[in-house]
Amino acid sequence: MASNTYDAIVVGSGISGGWAAKELTEKGLKVLMLERGQNIEHVKDYINAHKESWDYPHRGLATQDMKEIYPALSRDYPLNEMTLGMWANEQESPYIEKERFDWYRAYQMGGRSLLWGRQSYRLNPEDFMANGKEGIAVDWPIRYEDLSPWYDYVEKYAGISGTREGLSVLPDGHFMPPIPLNAVEKDVAARVKKAFGGSRHFIHSRSANITQGINDIRVGCQFRNKCWLGCPFGGYFSTQSSTLPAAMATGNLTVRPFSIVKEIKYDKDKKRATGVEIIDAETNETYEFNSKIVFVNASAFNSAWLLMNSATDVWEGGLGSSSGELGHNVMDHHFRVGASASVEGYEDSYYFGRRPAGFYVPRFRNWDGDKRDYVRGFGYQGSASRAGWRKDIAELGLGSNLKDAISEPGDWTIGMTAFGEMLPHHDNRIFLDKNKKDKWGLPVLTMDVKIRENEYKMRKDMQKDAVEMFEAAGLKNVQGYDVDYAPGMGIHEMGTARMGRDPKSSVLNKHNQVWDAPNVFVTDGAAMTSASCVNPSLTYMAMTARAADFAVDELKKGNL
Repeated sequence: MASNTYDAIVVGSGISGGWAAKELTEKGLKVLMLERGQNIEHVKDYINAHKESWDYPHRGLATQDMKEIYPALSRDYPLNEMTLGMWANEQESPYIEKERFDWYRAYQMGGRSLLWGRQSYRLNPEDFMANGKEGIAVDWPIRYEDLSPWYDYVEKYAGISGTREGLSVLPDGHFMPPIPLNAVEKDVAARVKKAFGGSRHFIHSRSANITQGINDIRVGCQFRNKCWLGCPFGGYFSTQSSTLPAAMATGNLTVRPFSIVKEIKYDKDKKRATGVEIIDAETNETYEFNSKIVFVNASAFNSAWLLMNSATDVWEGGLGSSSGELGHNVMDHHFRVGASASVEGYEDSYYFGRRPAGFYVPRFRNWDGDKRDYVRGFGYQGSASRAGWRKDIAELGLGSNLKDAISEPGDWTIGMTAFGEMLPHHDNRIFLDKNKKDKWGLPVLTMDVKIRENEYKMRKDMQKDAVEMFEAAGLKNVQGYDVDYAPGMGIHEMGTARMGRDPKSSVLNKHNQVWDAPNVFVTDGAAMTSASCVNPSLTYMAMTARAADFAVDELKKGNL
């Protein structure tokens, strides 16, 4: 290595880690970004980006062998031939489930920014105040006004498509033209608005898929809907297409893949971190790197793991554990509940390409005078489409009859699933099991997380309201569903190192600094004090940009 000393170290290369690297390097700092997995280069390493299902030996599906190797991943869609190798190897990196938790990790350059759903929404002002008002967990140490300019900043750079709706429950941002609703979605939206007097809204998804070109790396969404295979066109926001090129262009970034950060080195006299110790994932050799500040962006659970495994000579529970809250207050978004229906007519209507987004129904429960027997709320994501060749054809024949059948689009259907807010319970936690080790001899995490009474009550409305809206819109064969959700399936894990106002009840302060080591910043999902019901990645981006700006300013002042 040319050097082992840097101004800043960024642990993790996903959505928030990429932003940390961009912001810190553009402000003049020499930065080392550490990624525990393989390197993936934009375009060159998207090996499946142009494949169709017939290009895979098993048509893209999961095999029995794959299910044995990836038992947790096999519980839902992530396990398939198309993205095999982009999710963490469960044999090398196991975890323990005291309660079922579906943990979907991506150990590679770019992390889950290559695999995410791209839904990008702001938390609203009430989201930052609800804990304090309701006496739940702790109050956020910031308000919407603190983050709003940073939402502006990251939206303009990342490129979010959507429409301005003027809804207090879902603040508007800076949008590119939306990914269009199709004919059925537009009609259902109008019917629902009329049926409920304008209190419920079907709007365009707000997605980090750009609908206008930004530069020669990001030329715009091509409506291929292959986002999870890596986009050679830079059509969606990822580390590789957006923040990494910007950071590299400064000449201030060093990237080291296959680098498992074992612990943050801590000087107990100065009460500051001095750097990190890593294990080379390929050689098992250990290295130390020194820095003035450390940004922890390994994703919520791995960030908490790193803190737990650091400074254990000072605190038995690890760096940031003095409050007793490190690893606690785990949240996800509970979902897999909603409704589907068939839509009559529209035989002369179709849609262009394969959209990477559909519609969104913002929260309306416990809002604007509505009161339920639970707190918080939920929103819906969904789409309408035609069945096409996948429809069940009773008279499935051969020759010309088969060709005719599969060349005609099928009937229209519509469906949506709700994403509900999960409350931050202290007893929902993760912790280290030092008796079980991973491939590199490191302790693994135990998951002890479950949904509780408030979520169960909410799920009843999540299904009932979806059915009610489709029926009110005059749709047919409306079917509600509530199937097999377990924490983790939302892939929105949050809360393990929450922000707060008091070091006795939180891990981080209002600037995302670890109370016990103010030159350590945590700006991924671990920092969340509550979850809202909207997808959280845009908030991670904004928090990271805000914290990086503060960190550099404090560094210049000599405070770190």
